[in-house]
Amino acid sequence: MKILVINSGSSSLKYQLIDMETESVLAKGLCERIGIADSNFVYKAHGQTIERQIDMPDHKVAVKLVLDKLTDKDVGVISSMEEIDGVGHRVVASGEAFKKPTLVTPEAMELMEQIKDLAPLHNPAAIVGVNACLAQMPNTPMVLVFDTGFHFTMPDYAYMYAVDYSHYEKYKIRRYGAHGTSHKYVAEEAAKYLGKNIEDLKIITCHLGNGSSISAVKGGKCIDTSMGFTPLAGVPMGTRSGDIDFAAAEYIARKEGMDVSQMLTYLNKKCGMLGVSGVSSDFRDLSAAVEAGNDRARLALDMFAYSVKKYVGAYAAALDGVDVVVFTAGIGENDDKVRAASLENMDYLGIRLDPDKNAHCPRGTVAEISARDSKVKVLVIPTNEELVIARETIREAKLA
Repeated sequence: MKILVINSGSSSLKYQLIDMETESVLAKGLCERIGIADSNFVYKAHGQTIERQIDMPDHKVAVKLVLDKLTDKDVGVISSMEEIDGVGHRVVASGEAFKKPTLVTPEAMELMEQIKDLAPLHNPAAIVGVNACLAQMPNTPMVLVFDTGFHFTMPDYAYMYAVDYSHYEKYKIRRYGAHGTSHKYVAEEAAKYLGKNIEDLKIITCHLGNGSSISAVKGGKCIDTSMGFTPLAGVPMGTRSGDIDFAAAEYIARKEGMDVSQMLTYLNKKCGMLGVSGVSSDFRDLSAAVEAGNDRARLALDMFAYSVKKYVGAYAAALDGVDVVVFTAGIGENDDKVRAASLENMDYLGIRLDPDKNAHCPRGTVAEISARDSKVKVLVIPTNEELVIARETIREAKLA
């Protein structure tokens, strides 16, 4: 069984074709600058990469290019489109309209239109991507898989904001979270690695990348997560502020003559590591700047690690203890200094890193970096959101 996973951006489209018998990637790639000059197409299969500039005026053309390459007689990995059993589409925000993966139907797409302003940069692009795929594969089952889905198990006292309750009822203002497929995947992989039933574990998952979120997972279910109504909340990120007193944002807006929309752009794109350091949103650049003596870069990294540490402590309390802490995503998997700083002096919680294991953590595989006498296991697990989407597509479309 083969599942095509599509992740549509406003001017991009990432894809993977996965053989679900072995859960291996047959081909993957990226369509960049869709609808913009100098569009770029990347295709990776058979251990080789094909990249070329080709005009892609819209997502429909991009999807056709992907399908043509997948079925190409020389470099393709399938003989025809009929070999694609289903398509899974990543969607960022669901609101309360969708609480689980959902089969693509006219009714579902109508609901998608109604909630697209919950993630104005992402959801409209997902709709475009779905429609582009439907145009090329009208008879292939397709499933919407939401970043927010894993977090709908949170209790009401965790997901509610203390606003006028009528605004929750009218506008569904609440905590939704994000990176749900990643948190779900690494929590399940942690249980597998430890050889334990996930229902018996209390896990804190740290998805740390340019966008970062932390989740508390009890018995395999999310009970709290750091991102909020949008992916702006939580720890400070590459360009996002993370948690901030709204009055401070209003004060800056008033002083700088910004309206609400401009303030949201500022908080999403000009703050975080970039705003504090003045150097970059990339943690590799920040680390290099610290080595060169840049104190603002040092401050940015200290703020990030301190915020992660606070969430780990808070979620240990929410879980009534913790068995495992998992690091994943670009920074979580690759930056040993961030991992060490985030868990520094947490012996009182039973969390102790092995400095050598942490510093020499092998990439691309599950690694245990906790000290031998640590009561809490600390793991680094590469995430695989596409595989989760493919699994959910099979389940929801009843393809198994």
